[in-house]
Amino acid sequence: MDPRLWLATVSGAVTLGYLAIRKLLDYDPREPPLAPQRIPIISHMIGLYRRTYNYYSDVYAATGAPIFTVPLPGQKMYVVSSPDLIQSIQRQHRAFSIDPILMKFSSIIAGSSKESDAILQHNVYGDDGDHGVAHESHIALRDGTKPSNIDEMNRDMLREVSSSLDLLEPPIGQRKRIKLYSWLRTTLTSATTRAVYGPMNPYNDQSIADAFWEFEQGIMPIIINILPTLFARKAIAARAKVSQAFYKYYTSNGQESASLLTRLRYGVATRNKLPVEDIAKIEIGGTIAIMVNTIPAAFWTLFYVHANPALLASIRAEVEACIETARGEDGTVTRTINIVTLKANCPLLLSSYQETLRYVGMGTPVREVTQDTYLDGYLLKKGALIQMPTRVVHSDPKLWGENANDFVPERFLPENKSSRPKESCFRTFGGGKTLCPGRHFATNEILAVVAAFVARLEMEPVDKEKGWEAPTSWNTGAAGQIMAPDRDVEVDIKRREGVEEGWRWVVRVDKGDKVFRMVTEDFGDE
Repeated sequence: MDPRLWLATVSGAVTLGYLAIRKLLDYDPREPPLAPQRIPIISHMIGLYRRTYNYYSDVYAATGAPIFTVPLPGQKMYVVSSPDLIQSIQRQHRAFSIDPILMKFSSIIAGSSKESDAILQHNVYGDDGDHGVAHESHIALRDGTKPSNIDEMNRDMLREVSSSLDLLEPPIGQRKRIKLYSWLRTTLTSATTRAVYGPMNPYNDQSIADAFWEFEQGIMPIIINILPTLFARKAIAARAKVSQAFYKYYTSNGQESASLLTRLRYGVATRNKLPVEDIAKIEIGGTIAIMVNTIPAAFWTLFYVHANPALLASIRAEVEACIETARGEDGTVTRTINIVTLKANCPLLLSSYQETLRYVGMGTPVREVTQDTYLDGYLLKKGALIQMPTRVVHSDPKLWGENANDFVPERFLPENKSSRPKESCFRTFGGGKTLCPGRHFATNEILAVVAAFVARLEMEPVDKEKGWEAPTSWNTGAAGQIMAPDRDVEVDIKRREGVEEGWRWVVRVDKGDKVFRMVTEDFGDE
């Protein structure tokens, strides 16, 4: 064996052994019980590597503990599986804070300057009141994505979606072959970013959009932050390209003609004196937030609806009954899909969408323990991290029944409310202070795509042998909260029988504060 390799191996083993002993000796019996492991520290690392987002579900299945301790090299972790405890953590947002993690994450993935890192960390624990980037950003996100404030974004997004479907729809008797995930990524990247960033949207340039997705795929070495210039060269180069495009956008005042959300967020950055160079770098995190989960959510909703012919027929009938048809003086037929009407009259569509989010949700909200605090009789120590894996809650048979690991499109129908757990058990959008603020916009976007697809088009997989066999999702990106498919699904598209050429299709959402209520907090949104 090469002496250098032997020395590195021995050094690594000694280091891991030292960390394992230190972590075990650091354990306080008042803390949550230790998760079982055969080899201290190493077993958890191997389990997380092999099983990724399913590992904590494995541990929970073996222990049934509502909260347990997972010691890892350099960091103690408390994993929470109980929805009631998760809600308690969300209510105590001072003792269990997301802000230090978000600001650190923002600076790492953006590669911002030390000057800006200090600004991001200013008053991050809220000791000096509700000001600073972290706290003001929460307010900007909340206000910029209220249902009553996203009408303009909805209009711009729906126009782009309709235009893309017009181009996709083949002439009568012909077919088009597409890769479904790739088509959705291109379409929704354009629709979402134009709605958020306005007419000067940097992602109007396809090369900038491609650079963003290359960065997103290579983000993990940047997050780990160990020799990123060696292990993440392509991702760093792609990030630089996106940042340069946003620098040009901001210095040209592109934000002035953008959405309220973009204007509010830019105002927070400038009030806190972030340099424009770093505002441009940090915005790549904003793009992650608005795009990374919507696209796989739309993919899986379309996939599971089409994989079940009876479900597809039922949803198609629901949507068809909601379409408004008008004939102009020149004979032109206009078919209008109104998202508000869909929400009020398509319970199976909505149930299938929410079940998709439950079934493929795999995010893990994180909090930092800012002070020694007792939770349910257990001591949580300052400096430790809390993880609340969505996958554990969503796959728990004690909450969802014996079919918890099955896709059940009728699960969220109103008449089935008594057979499912309370709303706080649905965790795809998180909750509390960090409840996903863009959930209403994303829901409108996904429902628009799915409804227009089933109304206008027929779709079948090219690979008849695999058919609608679901792809695996082991390689979902580090920023994802929704599983992304490991392979694309190639499909043939044709116009639905009875859909005539020359019809004009419109997708719109009426003004108003009405929302599709999926999480506990939504019941206070109206």
